[in-house]
Parts: sequence; C-alpha cells; structure tokens
Amino acid sequence: MTRHSRIAGTGSYLPPKRVTNADLAQQLAARGLETSDTWIVERTGIRARHFAEPDVPSSDLALHAARQALESAGRKASEIDLIIVATSTPDMVFPSTATILQNKLGVAGCPAFDVQAVCSGFVYALTVADSLIRTGTAKCALVIGAEVFSRILDFDDRTTCVLFGDGAGAVVLEASETPGILATDLHADGKHVEILCVPGGVSGGKVHGNPLLRMDGQAVFKLAVGVLEEAARATLAKAGKTEADIDWLIPHQANIRIMMGTARKLKMSQDKVIVTVDEHGNTSAASIPLALDVAVRTGKVKKGDTLMLEGVGGGFTWGAVLLDF
Repeated sequence: MTRHSRIAGTGSYLPPKRVTNADLAQQLAARGLETSDTWIVERTGIRARHFAEPDVPSSDLALHAARQALESAGRKASEIDLIIVATSTPDMVFPSTATILQNKLGVAGCPAFDVQAVCSGFVYALTVADSLIRTGTAKCALVIGAEVFSRILDFDDRTTCVLFGDGAGAVVLEASETPGILATDLHADGKHVEILCVPGGVSGGKVHGNPLLRMDGQAVFKLAVGVLEEAARATLAKAGKTEADIDWLIPHQANIRIMMGTARKLKMSQDKVIVTVDEHGNTSAASIPLALDVAVRTGKVKKGDTLMLEGVGGGFTWGAVLLDF
C-alpha cells in the first residue's frame, strides 16, 4: 500500500495588538520619517499588522495555532509523533522552538526540531514532514510557522518596518491511504544572501554586525516572481497536473504585487488567490499556514480543493507544494 500524507486540521493566531498603517505612520513621524496609509497600501497591499508584546516569544504564538489545528483535526497533543516549527525568530539560540513548544503542549518523546528557510520555511517544513510520513517515520505531524519579526525590524527604515508582522499558522498532517500532498519542489541559491538578511550574530555575549533586517526590495521583487512561477510549474509537472487543476493559489503573503504577478504568470484569475496580507503583513514562515487557515475557516477552501502553496524568502530560498485538501 502506498503511503501518503493529508492535512487533517488547520489553525492560526495573531497577537492582540493590531497596528494599522496610520498607527505606524504616527510612530515613524516621531522619528522624523514620513509614510502614509496610501503609500503603504499602494506598494504592498498591507493595511495592518499585529505585534506581539515584548515578553511573548514565537513558541507562545505557535502554541495557540497548534491547539487550534489539533482541535480542527480532532486530535490530542499526545497523538502527535512529530513536531516541526518553521521560524527565523526562535525563542533562543538553542534549544529549538519546537522542543519548547513540545513542552508547552505537555507531551514528550516525539522528535521535534526547527526549520530555518525564512519565508519559505513552512513549505520546507511541510515537505520534510510529508517525506517522514511517507517513509513511515511518523504518522501524525504538527507543522507550524511562527514568527515575531517585530523584534528584528529597524524602525528607522520605513521601506522595511512597514512590511512585517508577527503571527503563527499550523497544520496537522496525517498518514493517509488517499493522496493529499501531491508534489513538492524546493530550491535555494546562496549567492543572493545579501538582498534579504539580518547580518548580525552573537559571539562572546555580544551582538556582532547588524541584528536588524536589511532588504533590497527591488532585487527581491525581481527574483521572487520568476522563481515562484518556476517552482509552481515544476510542482505541477511532478504531479502530472496543469494550472487549470489549481482551485486556489495560497502564496507567501509578502506583497500583493508579487502575489498577483505570480497568478498572472500561471494564467490564474486573481479571484483564485487567497489574500490575507492586508490584515497581517508579511509574517514570514507563518504567512502561508495563516492564510490557509483563514481560507478554510471562512469557507473559501473546501475539502477536495486542489491548492498550490508557494513561498520565497531570504537565503535565497523558494519552493512550492501542490496538495488536495
């Protein structure tokens, strides 16, 4: 019998503190920087984002999303035999945020680890979980994207600080006789490290380099649309499908122009793109599962729909997953 994996439940969480573009414009004005709701919306599609309180780490956001996904799947935490957390903003240097989450869920014994591929992190993590389920290593996995990007933003740089927010999204992935995840495609190219990075580190108890996010927006945009189309087409080819078979495109929620540009290249109607970036901004590894959960809970995505998930992020990393929901 061929072993497959299927998504059995979804969950998401946004911190209570909602920061609108107007709120952010006022904050930046106090620093002598000018921006506006119109400027941000026209360039990104973002209208608000959520920021976690200073004492709330990624694992807390992940916990809320995980509990929601478990409830949606009708599973207890004790039934999970694999935990993967995609994050670029871990609670600590080590141990992994996944092990911290495992303890907060009140379970022990199963493997738990983090995946660091920035905004492509959830696609990477889902691919790893699918592989481990297919080989029989796991039967029921908790796969989460969780970020507190507000901690690494430079609020003296209006071109980046308006883009990002905090949040978490989660899925329960189960072994199944029926195909769920149909195909995946992952890539990276380290020569693009400098166009999107946090060029700092910790040594001897001190921060060396710059611990805040740096991005060349034009370079990211130019690269992103092309590689996302390539990954989507490669994934479709592996599954023996075409663009016409996709019911919903759920891209990384970074910038509405990138998202719609990818849809156009795939000859997909904009009505078939799940868009939540307006409400939470770029939540990095959390954005795809967050958007998926919103789409499920609002009734857009239904059982049997074919979904294309795709992401691109610092590294440079990118990838796609085609699945039947």
